[in-house]
Amino acid sequence: MLSFMTQMAIPCIPTNHLHNSRSSKSSKLCSSRISIGRCSSQLSDDHLPIQRRSGNYSPSGWDVDHIQSLQSHYTDEKYVKRTSELIMQVKKMLEKETDSIQQLELIDDLQRLGLSHQFHKEFKQILNSVYLDNKYYKNGEIIMQEAGERDLNSTALAFRLLRQHGFQVAQEVFECFKSEEGEFKASLRDDTRGLLQLYEASFLSMEGENTLDIAREFTIEILQEKLVNNEIDDSNLITWIRHSLEIPIYWSIVRVNTSVWIDAYKRRADMNPIVLELATLDSNIAQALYQEELKQDLQWWKNMSLAQKLPFARDRLVESYFWGVGVVQLLQHGTARMAVDRSIALITVIDDVYDVYGTLEELEQFTDIIRRWDMNSMDQLPSYMQLCFLALNNFVNDTAYGVLKEQGFNIIPYLQKSWRDLLEAYLVEAKWYHSGYKPKLKEYLDNAWMSIASTVVLSHAYFGVTTSLTKETVDSFYGYHDLLRWSSMIVRLADDLGTSVDEVSRGDVPKSIQCYMNDNNASEAEAREHVKWLIGETWKKMNKERVATDSPFCQDFIECAVDLGRMGQYMYHYGDGHGIRNSIIRQQMATFLFHPYA
Repeated sequence: MLSFMTQMAIPCIPTNHLHNSRSSKSSKLCSSRISIGRCSSQLSDDHLPIQRRSGNYSPSGWDVDHIQSLQSHYTDEKYVKRTSELIMQVKKMLEKETDSIQQLELIDDLQRLGLSHQFHKEFKQILNSVYLDNKYYKNGEIIMQEAGERDLNSTALAFRLLRQHGFQVAQEVFECFKSEEGEFKASLRDDTRGLLQLYEASFLSMEGENTLDIAREFTIEILQEKLVNNEIDDSNLITWIRHSLEIPIYWSIVRVNTSVWIDAYKRRADMNPIVLELATLDSNIAQALYQEELKQDLQWWKNMSLAQKLPFARDRLVESYFWGVGVVQLLQHGTARMAVDRSIALITVIDDVYDVYGTLEELEQFTDIIRRWDMNSMDQLPSYMQLCFLALNNFVNDTAYGVLKEQGFNIIPYLQKSWRDLLEAYLVEAKWYHSGYKPKLKEYLDNAWMSIASTVVLSHAYFGVTTSLTKETVDSFYGYHDLLRWSSMIVRLADDLGTSVDEVSRGDVPKSIQCYMNDNNASEAEAREHVKWLIGETWKKMNKERVATDSPFCQDFIECAVDLGRMGQYMYHYGDGHGIRNSIIRQQMATFLFHPYA
């Protein structure tokens, strides 16, 4: 489940009353740090006090009135017109460049600057030409060039870009850079840029590709050593290495990292002013769109009143929208983006019901009613749960209405299933907590990939970006295709790395780190390394599913699933970037959403 703060206090809040304000005088907070207190609460006619926990969450902290007042001049038609002009100029640059390496480097720059969506056709044509002209591996048949005709930098760059765009390129392209003993040649140490490209390429690996595993170990050690010993003179190269050693390019969310790469591109001696202007303008136009969508979502959230009525839960609408931008990056899918962020906002509240506030009896009753999706039984629930159920029901129906109107396909049963399966997983963890049960790592992960809520998020993304729904493909989704499972597992493991210490310290069930420690009598450091290894292994499986020729999903949705994994690693890289007001992530969010690029 999503995490919450370790500082705890005991709100004495009756469950059968609705709360109108976080500062309500009826919600007296005790200054204790213990995790459970006795509060006067009445579920039915029983006047016995109910023990409840609290996360003592900080309020949202975002100035909603200020956000609603934002007006970006980048919505003006003149900027759209100028963007179109710049796009045509860059297309001509791509077409006129005859050197394949220069073309690849330009593609790499455009991708990192967030401009891929403008040049899909051109990228595909160039990469197809590179694939054929340079005799890279096709259909598994090895056709190698002589080693002397290739350098590490261009080979690794081509490998990464080709694989990223779905071309079949075997790891054997790197065999010519290895010694007879099977290790990468020591002479490569002097090629810093080539080593960096090889490091980046290694993250496109799939299961069983030992050469790429060796490449990653080989390059990390040397690149880290070069940084420590100040062996690199190029400041831009230093920035790239440091950034990539934290999160490699392939694991990075393009949109939310654009400002980093724009700033780096500005400082380059070979900076192209046309490319820079386009990147800056495109980012500012996108930001203006995001602000308008966020305003709509903030109004929706205000109308829901859950933040006011359920003060024990986290109010994280802006953070949820930030997730939505990372998961659904294509600008034309605004409806899907807002459905994703609204689902995350609701997930956060319901997660706190299961993790924090609800008694086990209430949770079992709530889950049973959701299991049957029985609106007629809603009155049996305490009032705070009635609000959750009705809000969830209305959201599902509103989402389904939009899809039915556009595609004539009724998705209500499917959305209900995704939420039902999530709450079943929540209940399993709640029972573990209340019984003091410590699961084995495998048992934990078998449930936790579902309890991270990624399947719900991806459900809303799927119906938002898929333009041709069929029962066969929808059934494949709800058989929880491996693409969903691996995406969910990456988010779960990243979440555990960033939040589990805080969660366990306040009394939550053991997470993957603690489960590994318990199973193997291991230290926390050893457990963290194992979880990081699991993330890497899961990415290998994800890489295979991403390019599977028999995938039932459209490319836009496949990218949403992959980007959800990336976004999970981003949000939990510095700790809890969602539940707690993490200063690093919060500053990055503010820059991305509210400050135009100069």
